[in-house]
Amino acid sequence: MKTRFIFNPYSGRNRRNPWLIPAIRAFITEHRLDADLVSTTSPGHATQLARAAVDVGCRRIVAVGGDGTMNEVAQALIGAPAALALVPCGSGNGLALHLGIPTAPRRALALLAEPASRIALIDTGTANGHAFCNAMGLGFDAEISRRFNRLTRRGLPAYALTGYAAFKGHRSEPCTILGAGRREELNAFVIAVANSDQYGNHALIAPGARVDDGLLDLVALHPVGFFSALPLIARLFLGSIDRSPGVLRLRDRCFIIERSAPGFIHTDGETHATAARVEVVVRPRSLRIVVPATSRATSSPPEPAELHASFPSRRPEFAPPSEPVCNLIRYKPTGAQPT
Repeated sequence: MKTRFIFNPYSGRNRRNPWLIPAIRAFITEHRLDADLVSTTSPGHATQLARAAVDVGCRRIVAVGGDGTMNEVAQALIGAPAALALVPCGSGNGLALHLGIPTAPRRALALLAEPASRIALIDTGTANGHAFCNAMGLGFDAEISRRFNRLTRRGLPAYALTGYAAFKGHRSEPCTILGAGRREELNAFVIAVANSDQYGNHALIAPGARVDDGLLDLVALHPVGFFSALPLIARLFLGSIDRSPGVLRLRDRCFIIERSAPGFIHTDGETHATAARVEVVVRPRSLRIVVPATSRATSSPPEPAELHASFPSRRPEFAPPSEPVCNLIRYKPTGAQPT
């Protein structure tokens, strides 16, 4: 099976792991893989390298980096016959943790050797055309992502310090949310739309969410003060944030979020300036990914016939419908209050 390893030398732990490239080369030699190892040099380069790998017939593309690297590689593999594999080396590693992929690089590499792994089909999403595999968001978490991406040192302590600095200066904004047959107007501190159950580091923003159910989970938080934020942080790691007062939880295949002005969003932790109206749409079972054989985060492996039907031999381009998906869905006010 032809394989390409795409290594991001700038991802959090990769800069501190000079042994990782030799370990990958030794793994290729030990298992006699038909594989090559390439490194990224700039933002967006991983997508180019992954597309080139698909074009030359690679059936497995391994992203060695953080959530940003995972996102860039996945962009080239959505709807493709090749499968994404992860060697997580970032600060959050949300999708990897959700799927049960080890965050220790040597153990993650071992998953590429049969029979320790299987191929699963998972959903992906887009937010105003920006693809994501794990989560997108706007408001406070987008501001944290914008600041965090500027740091030279990463990790949970750096994320906590960045969050505290952003919290002191962040202002909530009025938003209208359309989804799940409802229209909700609120002053939002955070709006997250999750594919998996977590941001990363086991921070469960959407407890119970699945990556293969054809749905996205929206979680919106009303404005909070410093002391009221502390219980929310605890609930975030305990998996009960959606049961907190002032938290709205919706599940649908499409959401429209309208805010008062253009601003930032993040997709898998990478920030983008975009319009005031944000349209978030799921793409069901659009990405093949290598998961542990024992993973409970995805359903049983698809039958060969289903794989063949879902992924033709040549990589297609996704064609949007003649009318945006969200415009095909009608919403009405319910008067329901967030619970």
